[in-house]
Amino acid sequence: MLAAVFGIVIFVVVPGSLAELLGVLVTIGVVILGSRAARDYADSAYPDYNVAEVAVEGPITRDGSTPGPIPGGALGATADDVVEQIERADEDDVVDALLVKLDTPGGQVVPSDDIRNAAADFDGPTVAYATDVCASGGYWIASGCDELWARRGSIVGSIGVIGSRVNVSELAEELGISYERFAAGKYKDAGMPLKDLSEDEREYLQGIIDGFYDDFVERVAEGRDMEPAAVRDTEARVYLGDEAHELGLVDDIGDRSAVEAHVEDLLDAEVSVREFEPEKGLAARLRGGATAVAYAAGAGAASVFVDDDHDFRLRY
Repeated sequence: MLAAVFGIVIFVVVPGSLAELLGVLVTIGVVILGSRAARDYADSAYPDYNVAEVAVEGPITRDGSTPGPIPGGALGATADDVVEQIERADEDDVVDALLVKLDTPGGQVVPSDDIRNAAADFDGPTVAYATDVCASGGYWIASGCDELWARRGSIVGSIGVIGSRVNVSELAEELGISYERFAAGKYKDAGMPLKDLSEDEREYLQGIIDGFYDDFVERVAEGRDMEPAAVRDTEARVYLGDEAHELGLVDDIGDRSAVEAHVEDLLDAEVSVREFEPEKGLAARLRGGATAVAYAAGAGAASVFVDDDHDFRLRY
């Protein structure tokens, strides 16, 4: 109602002509731009923070879309955006430390690695802390930080790699669908769902998984200062925070305030945290809200009938 009244005053009552309306619109635009410029100047000239926080929440993908039958479902962590915010914090002269908030079950391999590398390259202390879930690709990211904290009830671990494919060759045969191969290279169509895997193809695809897993184990062992054998012994299990701490997978147990107090000890200074996140326009915010509602309402039913796991996919 307030917006409607404002619109009537600005666009109907005040202007007596098209020129006056244009003048009103230009004035509003100048005020908006001036406000943003003043805010940016105040932030740079009189910063009220010395620690940056970047969040990784939801499934990790390149574009933030949730894997599955939800078109355009921007419900996960967009790797490029997260990396951009970490780099922006690193370039900010007043930022002395980085907090990485993790609440993710993992996600795609390369996007997870991009975020890990950005955190590892940050010039200053980097402390990751888990809220609800820090699993798989989330733990991969945490291994690139100086420390990892968790809550007692946090789910931590799942140090492993999974690849999957759907075999519908028998169903295709029942439906009278046949698969004809036109490919150059023995393994070009390895993992196609319309045909059975040969032993050579299964060994080839498992070798890819094993290679990623070896790299995962080595990175975690190096980042956590653990023996690779100890990491492998977890067998991709998940643990509650307390048990993860006992196993050396987590540095300490505490909530957000405890993490901030620890960072104050590291910096020997009072800490003020600012969350670094990509700016979203009104249209993007509305679109994200509508998508979340649609996902909550329809994903359960839709997932029964639709499955896009028709390719061989790799994820942490």
